[in-house]
Amino acid sequence: MYKYDNYDQAIVDARVEEFRDQVNRRLAGQITEDQFKPLRLMNGLYLQLHAYMLRVAVPYGTLDSRQMRMLAHIARKYDRDYGHFTTRQNLQYNWIKLEDAPDILADLASVEMHAIQTSGNCIRNISSDQFAGAAADEVTDPRPWAEMLRQWSTFHPEFSYLPRKFKIAVIASEEDRAAMRLHDIGIQLVERDGQLGGRIFVGGGMGRTPMIAPEIRDFVAAGDLLSYIEACLRVYNRYGRRDNIYKARIKILVHEIGADEYRRQVEAEFLEVKKLGIDPPQAEFDRIEAFFAPPAFEAGLSDEIDRSDPDFAVWLDQNVLAHKAPGYAIVNISLKPQGGIPGDASSAQIDLMADLAERYSFDELRVTHAQNIVLPHVKKADLHAIWQRLTESGLAEPNLDLISDIIACPGLDYCSLANARSIPVAQKIATRFADLGRQRDLGELKLKISGCINACGHHHAGHIGILGVDRKGTENYQLSLGGSGAEDVSLAKITGPGFDEDGIVDAVETATNVYLAHRAEGERFLDTYRRIGMEPFKEALYG
Repeated sequence: MYKYDNYDQAIVDARVEEFRDQVNRRLAGQITEDQFKPLRLMNGLYLQLHAYMLRVAVPYGTLDSRQMRMLAHIARKYDRDYGHFTTRQNLQYNWIKLEDAPDILADLASVEMHAIQTSGNCIRNISSDQFAGAAADEVTDPRPWAEMLRQWSTFHPEFSYLPRKFKIAVIASEEDRAAMRLHDIGIQLVERDGQLGGRIFVGGGMGRTPMIAPEIRDFVAAGDLLSYIEACLRVYNRYGRRDNIYKARIKILVHEIGADEYRRQVEAEFLEVKKLGIDPPQAEFDRIEAFFAPPAFEAGLSDEIDRSDPDFAVWLDQNVLAHKAPGYAIVNISLKPQGGIPGDASSAQIDLMADLAERYSFDELRVTHAQNIVLPHVKKADLHAIWQRLTESGLAEPNLDLISDIIACPGLDYCSLANARSIPVAQKIATRFADLGRQRDLGELKLKISGCINACGHHHAGHIGILGVDRKGTENYQLSLGGSGAEDVSLAKITGPGFDEDGIVDAVETATNVYLAHRAEGERFLDTYRRIGMEPFKEALYG
């Protein structure tokens, strides 16, 4: 993984001291909250319902044990002993005191971490495939490209005050594990005639007006990639609607002028940007790429695993995936225990995951956009020992991609923007479907919950999606079906009138019963929905 040089460290350290001065002036009453707000947001500090929330950047979801232990330390010392992993592959603390924020940022800086550009109308955390460098189906490791984009976008003078927040994803396989086409810009690295480059998708996103990004260019050579992305942003920065927050995202611009016209303008801008020479020289890209060289995998390892323990075998089948190196596996650690809060982990659990990474996974962890954690490079011979440690710590729930592997935003329990609670609904659904045999019979079923239209819980991309809304002062929940953030990307459609908290749990169960009654051999919930359509579900839900 990437390591800071002197320039990186100096930038982050200087930002810490700058923000310390700003906080001190705010606490002394020398600046008002209105003056302070844009300054704290630049450092990932939000004021929510009960306290300040700090969002920590985890670039493309990759971190090491030293950084993970620091996250645990901060949870213990400054929060309520836990952290919340998010759908941007970041981590949030929900109970921060303003006077502690500079010290937290200083602690983060000591392990090459920060909270820069985790908020505001700027380019946010670059997301990527959580299996990068381990998956057999990738054409290259996408993380060097994500890191290059991170360096290019950090403090970019032209894009620090965009019309709206901006999100970029980079993948390198046909299977999309990062919801790439639901980003403002999605980049799929591909090979064409032996040359590496990228397919470029622009104008995706969820929220108030969900859209799937259209393809803007079929292939951009690797050496031109940065210039082309800069051109995409320049066109948006020039025409994006700063006068209307609801129409300020790039998806609205692409939709209103059309993909063809947007493409035409980007191509013209690209010709001008290429004259600036912003694409890094090969030596600089090679410097970055060297940080992501494959670990020293051992040769000649056995692929045999003792499956005699039935509970271990279930966890193997559900949470452990194939690795590109013989004798190794990818371990998914579920942060979705029965009745728990999706994405939350205690400081002790965070420390444990750091220990496991250091001992068994070449000192590397990944945060997933589904709010789980990955150990990317594990010897198969070590799987049973890892499972035992996870079991002891409540982290061995074998539910990856099952109905209880729920994505959920913090909702009205924490967020000042939310209209309804998400966490209790997630807990009740997970409890309703607690029987693992039942979950496995249902198979892959991605359920996602948002507490407001901003869609931080990705409900538009759920096979089953739930949106909390305010109905005359009462929490109400809309049910949607048929979404996907994968390579078969689609947007979920609302079934009809909403439900109360207990009613939405019943409605989810009803939808699964319709699926079971109609599914063909080998069909997922999503496949059956697409084949039979909405009507059988509406009939069962509303009569």
